Amino acid sequence: MPVNLTRNAISMINSGDVNSRPLVQVVDIKLIGNSQERYRFLLSDSESTQHAMLATQLNEQVRSGRVKKGSIIQLIDYICSTVQNRRIIVVLNMETIIPEYEIIGNPKVSEPETNKSMPNNNLEPSVRSTNNRHSAQAPANNTQSFRPTIQPAYQPPPNYKIQGPIMKNEAPARIIPIAALNPYQGRWAIKARVTAKGDLRRYNNARGDGKVFSFDLLDSDGGEIRVTCFNAVVDRFYNVIEVGKVYLISKGSLKPAKKNFNHLKNEWEIFLESNSTVELCPDEDGSIPKQQFSFRPISEIESAENDSIIDVIGIVITVNPSVPILRKNGMETQRRILNLKDASGKSVEVTLWGDFCNKEGQKLQEMVDSGVFPVLAVKAGKVNDFNGKSIGTISSTQLFIDPDGPEAQGLRNWFESGGRNTASISISKEIMPGGSKNEIRKTLAQIKDEGLGRSDKPDWVTAKATVVFIKTDNFCYTACPLMIGDRQCNKKVTQSSNKRWLCDRCNQEFEECDYRYLLQVQIQDHTGLTWVTAFQESGEDILGCSAKEMYLLKYELQDDARFGEIIRSRLFHQYLFRLKIKEELYGDEQRVKITIVKVDNVNCTAESRYLLDMVTKKIPIKKQF
Repeated sequence: MPVNLTRNAISMINSGDVNSRPLVQVVDIKLIGNSQERYRFLLSDSESTQHAMLATQLNEQVRSGRVKKGSIIQLIDYICSTVQNRRIIVVLNMETIIPEYEIIGNPKVSEPETNKSMPNNNLEPSVRSTNNRHSAQAPANNTQSFRPTIQPAYQPPPNYKIQGPIMKNEAPARIIPIAALNPYQGRWAIKARVTAKGDLRRYNNARGDGKVFSFDLLDSDGGEIRVTCFNAVVDRFYNVIEVGKVYLISKGSLKPAKKNFNHLKNEWEIFLESNSTVELCPDEDGSIPKQQFSFRPISEIESAENDSIIDVIGIVITVNPSVPILRKNGMETQRRILNLKDASGKSVEVTLWGDFCNKEGQKLQEMVDSGVFPVLAVKAGKVNDFNGKSIGTISSTQLFIDPDGPEAQGLRNWFESGGRNTASISISKEIMPGGSKNEIRKTLAQIKDEGLGRSDKPDWVTAKATVVFIKTDNFCYTACPLMIGDRQCNKKVTQSSNKRWLCDRCNQEFEECDYRYLLQVQIQDHTGLTWVTAFQESGEDILGCSAKEMYLLKYELQDDARFGEIIRSRLFHQYLFRLKIKEELYGDEQRVKITIVKVDNVNCTAESRYLLDMVTKKIPIKKQF
């Protein structure tokens, strides 16, 4: 059955038509791109042809065979853009009318008025020969019109008729869904809500210093995309962007998203430039949701890939105090661990890092301590598979305490109707009964026998041991007291000839330095002994006084008797040591370094309960006292 394509469709699209929904034919398909799968069409209206790019969300139609060479399609949503001085139709949405059909007519390659016409011999020989064959077979008196329901043919507005090319940027950009964005569009605009805003970060590389921040957008169709600003653009938009507000954004460039930094389900990322526009929409748009979640039951997290980014929601059942953690770069941060459970019968450990500990973490601890067990929604948490599965916060994570929504309400109803008394199995690392939720208890012999610290990541354990020896040589060092942001530098300083202290890192001199512990301590339990390193806070907990006091006693006052008395008085005290164990390179030799992160006095009541639980749970108590 012969088909009539929309007459002059290619010409109308080149002239700016975006509404006529023309009927065209696919005369060629090519797969292009190395890193990303993209399809280029050659579209025909039976008289002219034009290259077109298919939006990636439509790739499945080609892969499944619903669209192939010869298919008759109706363009639903489309736009014509100039890419490298060539006009390209970007197909955002389409409908297949006839999956397979012979090539209709003898189409010529269409060019915009600004370019010279190309000869018809640019058309592929296979297409031309098929066209001629079809023309000979289709008698003129037997033509039957096939017309799907479409809008009337496009009529250009009077002020655009017969006036040559349309002036650039003369008409406002058309608002399109986030899912339809691609680099082949010339002018576009999106209307979306800001769901997250990152901190302003500064960096230094070979091209110099700079600053950057990013924010995430969500539109009414559920499309999400990240927007990034650099340097001067940061100054324009950082104070303008507010989480929860709706904006109209246009004139940005699209680049492939860096998936190691961007967890959103979009292959593109917007980079705003000097000519980009960001306009606040003063009227609230109820069609755009406040936030979008893709919650997974805790039971499914057990099979999630390591380092994957997920959303999870559950009831907070325990919250531990915040503890200081020493980073590899020598800077200190905070860590707080809590546990979530849901109706799947499983629970998971959630680790809060940095500011999350003192903001949402402190609020959650106060609620749980008062007997209230809130619902917590974690947006963009990172899966960790070390000793089981757990969730950790990253810079783009968001925490919502007692959020609205059917999932949260369903959890509350389940918990109040008996879920609070339902036993749950933890999918996180194995915890010794009676111990703190953030500790794995080990003996000193187990640290060596199990080869702890020799993997890519450090091991964190708790050991009950006694201090048996403290080295008094080089027990502390002179440190820089200057602040870098909200942190103290703490790098080692040297005294210059003018008796002032010099920090190579800060490149500054000052009258007085700080003194920080670098204690080498030998600890022992019933299974063996080992050397550990104690830095500032841990050293103060062990010796009971500051490094500066001990330095003055030994080197300024030279009171060796008092100095030795303090050292001896701290021997043979038993503690619970939180230890970080990591293999490091010393010269050409790999050595396991054990660092004390925290020192706690042994609580006899809690320790007795711990030992009793080991017996009742039938855990072997050999070498466990």
